Amino acid sequence: MDTVREIGALRDAVAALRDDGAAIALVPTMGALHDGHVALVEAARRPGVCIVASIFVNPRQFGANEDLARYPRREQADLRMLTEAGCDLVWMPSVETMYPDGFATNISVGGVSETFDGVARPGHFDGVATVVTKLFNQVRPDIAYFGEKDFQQLAVIRRMAIDLDLGIDIVGVPTQRDDDGLALSSRNVYLDVHERAKATALPRALGIAARSIARGDDAEDALVEARATLNAAGFDIDYVALADAETLAANPAADRPRRLLAAARMGATRLIDNIAIQDD
Repeated sequence: MDTVREIGALRDAVAALRDDGAAIALVPTMGALHDGHVALVEAARRPGVCIVASIFVNPRQFGANEDLARYPRREQADLRMLTEAGCDLVWMPSVETMYPDGFATNISVGGVSETFDGVARPGHFDGVATVVTKLFNQVRPDIAYFGEKDFQQLAVIRRMAIDLDLGIDIVGVPTQRDDDGLALSSRNVYLDVHERAKATALPRALGIAARSIARGDDAEDALVEARATLNAAGFDIDYVALADAETLAANPAADRPRRLLAAARMGATRLIDNIAIQDD
């Protein structure tokens, strides 16, 4: 597995992979890798496909009071994981490479970015859309893989790819979970042992609410119960909501795919999760 840090070297490496007849799959990451990231690489690993993973902690998607400075960075461990997972090439640009002096462009996606984390983290999805657009232009993949844990981010990227005629297949990979149900996240390392134990209330509450809604019970009652469970566990809730799985619009019709989404803080750590409504 090769690692490149300059755009010229990246373009040469990707061209060499294409010269061998390979399609290019991109797995964008911010490092601090875990089994959820490995699942993205495994999903991309198919005959005739070469996998490019990026590692870049994107400052533009962090707010002024968020955890950019302490976001975990484990370069050597990440590279070992990607090698073992079967990645072919790793793109590790610097901030200066991604955002050189004078950089003045911003990509903004309306609609799907304007609720939930778009409200709780102003500017976050502009930062996501901008960096993903750059990664797409740099790597020029045929297909790109993103985790469903960041479900609103996935919806934003899908909308952007359609609107800009990027011709890239955007694939969502199911959320990977620990044995106790907590969604794998690079930020889970911030939880102390007591917070980690209490954090399992998040997937548990969402699972109960999702099953209730799928049975046809009143959705708002299910959401109220989920919020009460999270409050009792010690969470400070940003949102617990039911949305259309494609548009993220509120009050989705029962005959549309629906998604239950939540974000809440356990201590200083903000956790997000979501679950599909599996209608009978």
